[in-house]
Parts: sequence; structure tokens; C-alpha cells
Amino acid sequence: MSATDVVHVMLTVLFTASAVYALRQAVARRSPGWRDRGDQLLHTVMASAMAVMPWHRLGEVPARGQVVFFAAAAMWFPLTAVLGRRGPAPAGLVRSSPYAVGMVAMAWMPLRHGGVADMRTADLVTGVLTLCLMAYALRSLTRDMPRLLGTSGGGSVSTDIGGACDRFWHGSTAMGTAIVLLMHH
Repeated sequence: MSATDVVHVMLTVLFTASAVYALRQAVARRSPGWRDRGDQLLHTVMASAMAVMPWHRLGEVPARGQVVFFAAAAMWFPLTAVLGRRGPAPAGLVRSSPYAVGMVAMAWMPLRHGGVADMRTADLVTGVLTLCLMAYALRSLTRDMPRLLGTSGGGSVSTDIGGACDRFWHGSTAMGTAIVLLMHH
């Protein structure tokens, strides 16, 4: 087994576990409404697609369908943040932006591989998406560290284990998506 195959297996396990977690959240969580269930179902679809992506060429699934679906999914998060009126609209947009960026990355992958943009533009878009995903991943994965280490941090830290689990899975998925963006298929 080559090093690339080992990375593919690790990513497949990560994304499969993330898809199961998101599906469980969509079905089992006592969420207040359709928006949370829709969010979780979109996370499930994204993670499922990412789980099989290393083993299949992007060309096997029509690129147009992937782009349209994930572009619509990217719009879902900011639109429902504004329309859902769960707190101030700017705060909702900030909270939903990492999920929208992940969906944009999913829409970008088939476009990049399809040669839609010149190499410099493709590299720039890939770089910006990767940086956004990595920043979100690091924020999500390290947010609970002061509490876990038994030290007091500068900011407030949630004691909600469900929130910590959500941050772990969302951060791990963002990190995996960034890795896939940088990998050559």
C-alpha cells in the first residue's frame, strides 16, 4: 500500500465517521426546526461525497450536477442564517460562513479539475479556500483546549459536550477538505 493510499484510507474513515455523526444529529437531535435538520443533512451529503472521492475520479459523476448541488448548498447556509432570524443577521452569517466555504470547496473541485480557469487563477482560488478551511479547522479543534488542559483561557469556553463534539467533527471535516483540495487526483 502506497503512502497516498494510506492517506486516502485515513480520509475515507474521517469522512465516513463525520457523515455518520451528521446523519445521527439530523435524526436524533431534538433540534428546534427544519434549518438545523437541513444543515445536518447537507453535512451528511458533503462528508459522504468526500468519503468516496479519493477512490473515484471526479469525472465519473457529471461535474455540472456536483457544481450545481454544492453551489446551492453553499447558498443555503447564509440564506437560512439571515432568514431564520436566530439572533442578529451578521452573527448568523459569521457562524454559517465556514459551512458555506466548505460547500464552495466542494463545488470548486470539479471545476478546478475540469480546467475551467487558468492555472494561476485555479491555484489562487484553491489557496484561498484552503486557508479559510484551515483557519476554521484550527479554531474549531483548539477552542476547547484550555478547558481540556485544566487551564483558564482568555475567552469563554463552552462546557457543553455536544458543542465540543460538533466543533471536533466540523473542524476535522474542514481539515480533511483542505487536504483533499491540495491533493492531486
